[in-house]
Amino acid sequence: MECIFCQIASGKIPSDIVYQDEEIIAFPDIKPLAPVHILVIPKRHISALDQLKEDELPIITRMIDIAKQLAKREGVAQSGYRLVINCGAEGGQVVPHLHLHLLGGRRLSGKVG
Repeated sequence: MECIFCQIASGKIPSDIVYQDEEIIAFPDIKPLAPVHILVIPKRHISALDQLKEDELPIITRMIDIAKQLAKREGVAQSGYRLVINCGAEGGQVVPHLHLHLLGGRRLSGKVG
């Protein structure tokens, strides 16, 4: 069975697409944790960050660059935002498809680092 993010990327499940190119798609999270909560995913199915092959690493750079562009467009670039990639069930990954969370629009709790 095809994963939900693959179905969104292929257009089988409609979503409010905020960015799309040949490799990457971005859309709002259905359970937002902040006023701005956008998911940035590769269209090609990659289960998790630790499943990336060496030749696939540039996709992470592209995902981050797109998240930066979206943060600017959404008006959170200057005030601050968080980028999160969860990996595996114990790391908080719910959908087994690599995805980056862009969170912003309010002060975020739970300092990391």
